[in-house]
Amino acid sequence: MNPEPFLQLDRVIHEKGRLTILSLLAAAPQLSFTEMRDTLKMTDGNLSVHVRTLQEAGHVSVTKSYQYGRPQTTYALTPEGRKAFTHYLDLLEQIVQQNKPRK
Repeated sequence: MNPEPFLQLDRVIHEKGRLTILSLLAAAPQLSFTEMRDTLKMTDGNLSVHVRTLQEAGHVSVTKSYQYGRPQTTYALTPEGRKAFTHYLDLLEQIVQQNKPRK
């Protein structure tokens, strides 16, 4: 077994909460904080911490605006985030393929 794909897995992405956030954002151009919180069933604090980590890594962009006079925060994958997420998925596929039983 080649351990290299395991060693290359991005620890920022690999954490369950952050992986679910990136998976959700990969399927939508952008999502609001409340949409993400409600879909993922995370607390405000938990979601905020994970998104901040992803933002600091350059994977997620944050936009703050007002809608109907109320503040709204939306998130989107950055091009670098999409590339990192795709690379992560490719590594998982390599791991699965190398561990398939041979016939």
